[in-house]
Amino acid sequence: MFDSIIYSQRRKNLLQKISNGIILFPGNNNVPRNFGSMSYPFRQDSSFLYYWGLDFPNLSALIDTETNEEIIFGDDRPVDDIVWMGPDTPMVEKAENVGVSVVKPGFDLKEYLTTAISNGKKIHYLPQYRSENVLFLSELLGINPAYVNKYVSNELIKAVADQRSVKSGEEVMEIEKALDISYEMYITAMKMIREGLTEKEVCGHIESIANIRGAGVSFGTILSVRGEILHNESYNNTMQNGDMVLLDSGAETDMHYASDITRVIPVSGKFSDRQKEIYNVVLNSQLKAIKMIKPGIKYKDIHLTAAKVIADGLKQLGLMKGDISSAVEQGAHALFFPHGLGHMMGLDVHDMESLGEDYIGYDDKVKRSNQFGLAYLRLGKELKEGYVLTVEPGVYFIPALIDQWKNENKFAGFIDYDEVEKYRNFGGIRIEDDILVTGDGYRVLGKPIPKTVEEVEEYCGK
Repeated sequence: MFDSIIYSQRRKNLLQKISNGIILFPGNNNVPRNFGSMSYPFRQDSSFLYYWGLDFPNLSALIDTETNEEIIFGDDRPVDDIVWMGPDTPMVEKAENVGVSVVKPGFDLKEYLTTAISNGKKIHYLPQYRSENVLFLSELLGINPAYVNKYVSNELIKAVADQRSVKSGEEVMEIEKALDISYEMYITAMKMIREGLTEKEVCGHIESIANIRGAGVSFGTILSVRGEILHNESYNNTMQNGDMVLLDSGAETDMHYASDITRVIPVSGKFSDRQKEIYNVVLNSQLKAIKMIKPGIKYKDIHLTAAKVIADGLKQLGLMKGDISSAVEQGAHALFFPHGLGHMMGLDVHDMESLGEDYIGYDDKVKRSNQFGLAYLRLGKELKEGYVLTVEPGVYFIPALIDQWKNENKFAGFIDYDEVEKYRNFGGIRIEDDILVTGDGYRVLGKPIPKTVEEVEEYCGK
């Protein structure tokens, strides 16, 4: 964990934005996998980690904004648990490590909150994404479970989102540690992939690197020769020469900061001419988008610029036609690029999206679009120094979507469906890096992972 001063200062900064009531942070607990004592790997809530730093189950914490009192609620490990799990650090010592001097038994939390509510104090809490925590807050606060997330504190959501969005130097260093792991994962994949291997073999190998070097993967690895399936998480295909493997993966450090990288790797070690053409359209779009990053620019505008680069590249290949600006304005490019350019990242790979995407990626100045493709842009608002975000354009040929649009004669003035049919079995290409917004521009985080056609082919041959 970080130094205790960092956690104390984070809580102090939060208090400057919330001036009334109790700020409550329920931590996560173990979740049974198939029976009570057989759990999934524990993952602490990221906002709890950010303010309280303790990576253990069965904890809650709060701040009384009127008295500035900070309390962690949790219990020392009983002897019965020590028999199975071994000894543990006392709760008082754990709390001292994050700058908290008051520890109370977990059982006392309900009485504390009941008294606070009876005294007219508001209880601020964040949206809950785990059903067990919804039930926990329902019992603590006397709210019907169906309404727990209807009574969240918008004031707290905005305060946490503003604070967590801007990454400190220590946080950026942790993200780069995760990217060091990603670098090893991708170099290994490029050297390993060949005809006859299954996707499962490669996935298992690179995920073992994340497990050895950190806290595992930051999300379910996407690895497939079916690159047009945006979130493909099945690994049953056997690789054949001529296939491209789309690998979108991330690692977590032991402190749970994330990386998120995508590369496309030719199974034979060489891209075909057609694959190179589409690959370079995507690469040009990504490079243009990255160069635009700086404080004050709307990420929505960067997304639309990236879309125009893609549309123009596809026009040169005969797949699109007509006025490119009009095509992008109307959304014709979304047949090939149906998702957003990127998202915030940090302690969560899609950072803080459990708080609500519109709180994280949008604001009063920039509203989410309803247009197909653009509606999936998770980050649209103006960038600020300290934001860390992904840039991940792509081009995909999705047969079901092609058929639907073709049957509807949709955007026929912008799309040459006869030419598109020639790419029906092409798959998809996405290229992604993690970017820090600096005071005067940007910095691509992590060691450079091979990205150009020539670089990828070189490492595939090693």
